[in-house]
Amino acid sequence: MLQNEVEYLKNQIQVARNEINKLRQQVRSLQHKQRKDVDGIADLLKNYRCEGCRQLERNCDNNATLPLNVIAKRTPTDDNIEAGPLQQQQQQQPPLTTKIYFNSIGVIRTCFPEKRAVPRQSSVGGHFRGQIDLRADLFTNPEHALEGLEEYSHLWIIYHFHKNMAHPKAKVAPPRLTGERVGVFATRSPHRPCPVGLSLVEIDKIDGSCISFYGIDMIDETPVLDIKPYIPYYDAPITQETGRASFGLCDNASDFYDSRQDPDGEESEMELLGATAMAQTPVNISNYATPPPVKVPAWVQAPTRLHVEFNEKAAAQLKTINVQQQCIVDVLEADPRSVYLRTKYNSQIFTFQLSEVTVTCKFDDKNNLVTVLQIRPTDHMTVGEDTSPTTKLVEKSNA
Repeated sequence: MLQNEVEYLKNQIQVARNEINKLRQQVRSLQHKQRKDVDGIADLLKNYRCEGCRQLERNCDNNATLPLNVIAKRTPTDDNIEAGPLQQQQQQQPPLTTKIYFNSIGVIRTCFPEKRAVPRQSSVGGHFRGQIDLRADLFTNPEHALEGLEEYSHLWIIYHFHKNMAHPKAKVAPPRLTGERVGVFATRSPHRPCPVGLSLVEIDKIDGSCISFYGIDMIDETPVLDIKPYIPYYDAPITQETGRASFGLCDNASDFYDSRQDPDGEESEMELLGATAMAQTPVNISNYATPPPVKVPAWVQAPTRLHVEFNEKAAAQLKTINVQQQCIVDVLEADPRSVYLRTKYNSQIFTFQLSEVTVTCKFDDKNNLVTVLQIRPTDHMTVGEDTSPTTKLVEKSNA
């Protein structure tokens, strides 16, 4: 009797195993089908185009397959007057898209985790050190892209205001105008239709694919779109002799500018000859005429600098915390408050974060004075916590 029960149980186990195997096969089959469906959906999304995009691609394909004389061909009008070649070509071109997509080349590391109290210009944050980390997948060897950059002292950084989510407005209120509004393109406001920032910074050092620099006016983890070396001869509005950058190799200014239409990074033969001539010619200050007038609005020329002082408590805390006094002074003397805070809550307590510390201060608008009341470690950090070199507040050496 016991033997029969054992055999029965063995048979049941075998049946269960067979059913489990069948279920496994069904699961494998369903997984295979699911993968095919997922791949199909991914291909569909990858190749999806709206009707406007498809029409644009068809127009581009049609123009690419037609001979040049066919593209430029145009039926005469009723009065038998035909447009010029340039106008004919423009009429055949598809409309330009209003959306352009860029990939970031890296990210900026700074001591400002939020927008509050970030210097409005890189020159204001000249004592703060930041770092650009190039993406590892940018090139096979991203550090090769930085070779030769160490020969320059300054750098242009083009970056994305990735925290700006509000709808841009045609007019904005710069802090120095105390509420008055001007056109957004007449300011450096970050709230722009195309939220791109441009900052001139001083190169500290280059280590592999990382660039350390002085001059911060951006928050931590800001995406970098491009970097370009600063060349005073081209970037600064200084001219030679007649007020136009002519080396005697061009008959007029238009010839010189025409010679500079080569792609960026590719020097024309005329430019190379000019550069050689300039390098072989001793620098004579008398050769330089008065720079052309650079006009800016009066409100830009009249910045308000506040006097910054530390009370006894803040001065004592400053000695025990890893932060330079000049860094705090740079932020506060430029008045980091918005127009709204300055007008509605004038002479009030103001708090902002610098890396691992939180600074509390009080503004006295009548006397153009700001007093630092307290400097304490941020709540989620401890005083002894080690921070990366990219987020430490480092005062620029005068040596």
